[in-house]
Amino acid sequence: MSETGLSPDPQEYRRRLDGQPDAQVDAWAIELMRDVSISRGVRRVLADFRKATGLSDRELERVYAAGGGPPATVGRTVEGELMVPAIALHCLVPGLHAQVKDARGRLIGYLVENFDEIVYT
Repeated sequence: MSETGLSPDPQEYRRRLDGQPDAQVDAWAIELMRDVSISRGVRRVLADFRKATGLSDRELERVYAAGGGPPATVGRTVEGELMVPAIALHCLVPGLHAQVKDARGRLIGYLVENFDEIVYT
């Protein structure tokens, strides 16, 4: 990988991400959401994003809507898990920027926490 891309370990990856512009971190987070939703499903993306960002389901709904996600598309699975359309997962990134002051750090956390997934993909 290039000097701005993936690293041999999560710690180095975090250091490299810290040096990237916001737009690049955002793009990589969106790409990760897309790739994981294809390979592992939307519920996995939402669970990983919620864990990495420390958001509750209610806060995640607000972030989704603030990023342009249509509120009417938020739903629940039979098990009660939050669900949104895969095509609108990208709305979480601008929504996080709109709703929390440390969005960049949380997005970097999301990428680093999914380091093994990135290596796999």
